[in-house]
Amino acid sequence: MSLTLNRRVDTPPVPGGEPGRPRRGDGIRRAVRYVLLIGLSVGVLMPFVWMVSSSLKQNEHVFTVPIEWIPRTFEWGNYAQIWEDIPLAMYLGNSLFLAVAITFLQVLTGSFAAYGFAKTRFPGRDALFLAYLATIAVPWQAYMVPQYILMQKAGLVDTHWSLILLQAFGAFGVFLMRQYYLTIPDELIEAARLDGLTEFGIWARIMLPLSKPALASLALLTFVNTWNDYMGPFIYLTSNELWTVQIGLRSFVGVYDTQYALIMTGSVISVLPVLLMFLLGQRYFVRGIATSGLK
Repeated sequence: MSLTLNRRVDTPPVPGGEPGRPRRGDGIRRAVRYVLLIGLSVGVLMPFVWMVSSSLKQNEHVFTVPIEWIPRTFEWGNYAQIWEDIPLAMYLGNSLFLAVAITFLQVLTGSFAAYGFAKTRFPGRDALFLAYLATIAVPWQAYMVPQYILMQKAGLVDTHWSLILLQAFGAFGVFLMRQYYLTIPDELIEAARLDGLTEFGIWARIMLPLSKPALASLALLTFVNTWNDYMGPFIYLTSNELWTVQIGLRSFVGVYDTQYALIMTGSVISVLPVLLMFLLGQRYFVRGIATSGLK
């Protein structure tokens, strides 16, 4: 014999509405939120859509009024012509070399310095960190000329070394990594010291493996900033064989005319490596920013 007991389970009442039922305003607010997000997304993507569209136009149709979002005729030959008009492969190689070298050095020096500011104790540590962090507020134009004179005296002007050495250290990278290191328990570091692990061993074998999201975030931000840098290569690099892709696209700017369609074509090509980096590191980038106190 079986006995079935049917019990009524009441859901807790929702404030402002009937028990167990969502409020009427929730759906409206959700719809408004989606509309705003879609509108912001369209606003952000619109310049990229125009850039791609312009890269497939004839030069005289780039700045038509009103804007022609769909080209009259698709000039696919622009993507073949640009490789013939300028040494684009060389420019892309120079940009990639500088971006990878500077990114590696900034991640290395930033993570190492951040470990000292976050997990070691020495007199004046916090004051020194605040002083170093304050350098972010100093505009680059304030020390641009002294830096150039320094590189000129060292004989490094018109070499990639000038850009690499000047950008190998960054206060923002130290700040980002330090914020992440503070989330790692100090007890783990003390246990490693008791086991006889050196400070360098703790940094290499404990801190770095536990901070992959922050490392990926710093690497992604540094790579994008270096890849898109225009003023640095413009000031320090004069030889054509050393130019980056951002400087190389200036070749289409003439005295009497400018080939805007080919500039847009080169811009689309130069965006692809950055887009690939974001797609590959998106998950780590979001985790690193969210857990580093930069939300």
